[in-house]
Amino acid sequence: MAKPQKNQVPMREQSSEKRTKNFNEVPYGYSPDEAMQEAARCIQCKDAPCVKGCPVEIDIPGFIKAIKEGDFKKSIRIMKEKNVMPAICGRVCPQEDQSQKVCTLCKIGEPSAIGRLERFIADWEAQSGEIEIPPTPEPTGKRVAVVGSGPAGLTVAGDLIKMGHEVVIFEALHKPGGVLVYGIPEFRLPKSIVAREVEYIKKLGAKLITSFIIGKTETVDELLKEFDAVFIGTGAGLPKFMKIPGENALGIYSANEYLTRSNLMKAYLFPQYDTPIVRGKRVAVIGAGNVSMDSARTALRLGAEKSMIIYRRSDEEMPARIEEIERAKEEGVEFHLLTLPIRYFIDEKGWVNEIECMKMKLGEPDSSGRKRPIPIEGSNFRMPADVVVVAIGQSPNPLVPNTTRDLNMGKHGNIIIDPLTAKTSKKGVFAGGDIATGEATVIQAMGTGRIAARAIDEYITEFRKNW
Repeated sequence: MAKPQKNQVPMREQSSEKRTKNFNEVPYGYSPDEAMQEAARCIQCKDAPCVKGCPVEIDIPGFIKAIKEGDFKKSIRIMKEKNVMPAICGRVCPQEDQSQKVCTLCKIGEPSAIGRLERFIADWEAQSGEIEIPPTPEPTGKRVAVVGSGPAGLTVAGDLIKMGHEVVIFEALHKPGGVLVYGIPEFRLPKSIVAREVEYIKKLGAKLITSFIIGKTETVDELLKEFDAVFIGTGAGLPKFMKIPGENALGIYSANEYLTRSNLMKAYLFPQYDTPIVRGKRVAVIGAGNVSMDSARTALRLGAEKSMIIYRRSDEEMPARIEEIERAKEEGVEFHLLTLPIRYFIDEKGWVNEIECMKMKLGEPDSSGRKRPIPIEGSNFRMPADVVVVAIGQSPNPLVPNTTRDLNMGKHGNIIIDPLTAKTSKKGVFAGGDIATGEATVIQAMGTGRIAARAIDEYITEFRKNW
């Protein structure tokens, strides 16, 4: 048996000079020959550590082997046994920290490019026009309400439909997809792909109702009168701010608003879409997660002459995916590390025009496991900025707990669940995704959705009386 190639087959993409001038997707994806070449690197481990590293338990060796053999139809069939959104996961999930991190090939070189192969097989299916809809079992007569159409909600819906239950998805926005449509830029996840994956869930049999605000249109208690169980997957859409002087100035956005205007409401196509957005010349983004990288890279595409990341720790502590950090650097985003904003300066018209910062040094690790940033006295300095995007995290919207009785909540506004079943303290109500776990990845949200679907099925068919 020949030794596997040490390095992954590279994926072609737009040059950094070209891509900052458009919102088109950056990577082009594998060709069939490239995918088969990459698939041939997999050594088909018997213990399959990659499967153990996958939150939704995909048969990774199985779908890769089928690609190697050129049986793409078999590959996508294996994939969709566990993952109803492979085109999305193949683009935005951090496989390098999950399935690829434990790949046996890491011992000799780069891991199998699991994410790229996942993306390839999903795109192949769409391009072939032969999308298979698996048969569903006889209807059980049980009805489940899924609140939120993000990755957790869509996973729950897909799994429950395949178990024979009736599912209705309720979405607050006018388009389904949750964070997939409002939070992730077009150049990283085209919205046509999200729509394609949602359409698959609908073809399985799920019903979708948009512009439905839980707690306003109807409450969880009212849904429980109509359905046998309710799943809450409303995400974490309440932005956090630093609460420093000048933060209410014009030109200071939460990342949530900035990205929603651009992504969901297509402000980047103004005036074709009547959604204005401030196109700053010097844009500062506070934070260094994936949302920060998305915001900084969006600013460049909106015409910023300078786009800057301001982060209070060093590059080793940045939580964003390595791939996203590298692409931001390639595109010219500046990184101001070990730097903490402490106040904003405002012009005579109320617009932000400068940020006062302090330099930091790192001390001992804090509760997050990262080194604690410590201010350096006397290190204050000012930098010009006409737009600021605050991307330091989000918390759950309080509308659900404020309108739902008997629902135990955590100190950060999250719904407390049993991690093994996704059960809440309220009978018949389950929860998953960011509203339960706090901010996490798309695939982690899908993982909690899978856990919830199994527990909901068990609850409504067998053990309803034994909550």
